[in-house]
Amino acid sequence: MATSSTPGGATGAKIVTAESVTIGHPDKLCDQISDAIVDALLARDPYARCGVEAAASSDEVWVFGQVESADPLSATEIVAIARRVIREIGYESAAEGIDPDTCTIRVTIDPQSRDIAQGVDLGDGELGAGDQGIIYGLATNETPELLPAPVVWSRRLTVALRKAREDGSIPWLRPDGKAQVSVRVVDGRVEGIDAVVLSAQHRASASDAEIRRELEALVRRELGDLLLPDAKLHINPTGRFVVGGPLADSGLTGRKIAVDTYGGIGRHGGGAFSGKDATKVDRSAAYAVRHAAVNVVAAGFADRCEISVAYAIGVVHPVAFSVDTFGTGSIPDERIAELVRTHFDFSPAGMIERFGLRRPIYAATAREGHFGHAEFPWERRDVAPALRAAVGR
Repeated sequence: MATSSTPGGATGAKIVTAESVTIGHPDKLCDQISDAIVDALLARDPYARCGVEAAASSDEVWVFGQVESADPLSATEIVAIARRVIREIGYESAAEGIDPDTCTIRVTIDPQSRDIAQGVDLGDGELGAGDQGIIYGLATNETPELLPAPVVWSRRLTVALRKAREDGSIPWLRPDGKAQVSVRVVDGRVEGIDAVVLSAQHRASASDAEIRRELEALVRRELGDLLLPDAKLHINPTGRFVVGGPLADSGLTGRKIAVDTYGGIGRHGGGAFSGKDATKVDRSAAYAVRHAAVNVVAAGFADRCEISVAYAIGVVHPVAFSVDTFGTGSIPDERIAELVRTHFDFSPAGMIERFGLRRPIYAATAREGHFGHAEFPWERRDVAPALRAAVGR
């Protein structure tokens, strides 16, 4: 979650903070189980409808929700998917968080409500929104990924933790962990990193001195040139972090919506992504407005752009739409809004077609953020040339 404050002695400056979590965080574990199930359903039936949640606590996982499919998964198949995900994340025993082979997994899946289905399937290939919702998309030129700097930099640390664990370069690391990066912003520009908080689960055999030394070296390796001279580093600030995962803290699908998106920098409508098929605009429209915002910034129309849409269940097109460039636009926001409306289709069918959202592509999105990864189709800057041409640039 992002926070802002004015540090002592830094007149006109503010501190902006965002966090990231590792793939072994209990909430992320649940996100990955949910999206692995979505992928398995779509691989067998591209038109499957699903809203699948997972909850984890101690050595137990509960998978529940609603599914409508011509070829649904059995409870046995769902259990096997959940165990595979837990194992791939890196958990090995109940003592460190959860045991992929022996943990209890309960499955409660019901059919999707026909009341919802009749509002989504409108005939002639047209789809109504699968739910009401307010959705925001943000892009900023602070980073090459067009994401806020603390989001990118905190994620860089959690990705580095995962890689160091998987390649064995830090052999005592375990899957759970968090990173938090605070940047100093002066007159709207990021000066550098003011503080870093890094918490990493580890084996009991690692000494406090070793943990501090290796993790501080990791921070400096990943972010060294970005750290301000007086930057503060907080490494495992509670001390030991041996017990992690669902044994230390319960997990739930959809509870890391700020981590999944913009780190709390920018607004969020509240709808989670994981476990949902693309008729749910919480997911598909979030990808679509991010795509539009990315192309507005890539076209050079603004340094920062936030686009919002709102839907009514069963209605094809958004019932509300707005653009805000926070005073950074090179053309009026009203003109940008006209261009976005002309060049982007925000109907559910249009968004599904544009990004190929009936494919099993979602497990990857649940791991390390839904935005900023070039391989995701909503990150393409393919419409920017047409936007520039429309204003004679």
